[in-house]
Amino acid sequence: MMRILLACLLSMLSLGAWADTVEGPKVVGETFEYSTGGETYQGYLARNVNDEEPRPAVLLVHEWWGLNDYAKSRADQLAALGFVALAVDMYGEGKNAQHPDDAQAFSKRVMSDWPTARASLEAAMAKLREQPYVRGDRMAALGYCFGGGVVMNMALAGMPIEAAISFHGSPTQAVSDPQPFDGIVQIHNGEADGLVESDALESMAQTLSDQGAEVRVVQYPGAKHGFSNPGADAKADEFDLPLGYDAAADAASWQSALVALDRALNKD
Repeated sequence: MMRILLACLLSMLSLGAWADTVEGPKVVGETFEYSTGGETYQGYLARNVNDEEPRPAVLLVHEWWGLNDYAKSRADQLAALGFVALAVDMYGEGKNAQHPDDAQAFSKRVMSDWPTARASLEAAMAKLREQPYVRGDRMAALGYCFGGGVVMNMALAGMPIEAAISFHGSPTQAVSDPQPFDGIVQIHNGEADGLVESDALESMAQTLSDQGAEVRVVQYPGAKHGFSNPGADAKADEFDLPLGYDAAADAASWQSALVALDRALNKD
């Protein structure tokens, strides 16, 4: 027995002598302010400060609740995977909604005034391009719920992004004059989502395809609205909303999104 233990110890020491030790990602998040039209927006920027190379940027658009901890946590995940992630502030001044009535009012105001929404997104993208740690020619956008609708409309508007990825997004078309878009569009939707009309979703997907996008719609059996957010069940109970977290749909859609981001942004 002693000989076996000694052999194992020597083997471990030998491996240790040859093993390389590297420092993993150190994700730091900070407030990222940008302005347009007299309005100041307070986004959240996450990046790996141990990374010395400029990296592609991903804009992350929050749910109708506003830029909250959930959106920030997703930005942190993206940063750990090698992207510079900016969780944008679509409501201005970092406003958040605590009640569905306020969330609906905030999101409706944004989607009914697409030119202003687009201007705020363009201001965020312009400031991102100024940062030395960002590859300004490589950007994508992903969004949740209300934010999913925003990124689909970014693609419809022909904004300079390589991919638009929606998770349980509202397929409301806010862009009145769709423009060509030859990037990737992924739409992840729950088959049991009572808040997304199937006809509207099909219409959005078809319109994007007609503009030249590579569109993929994925339906998750049994998944409800908000399936990617672990806090969805609590919101459902608190406000009697048809929401629900689905771990399988969350994992599958996230993996699919990462593959799409890698293909769109790391194509060298």
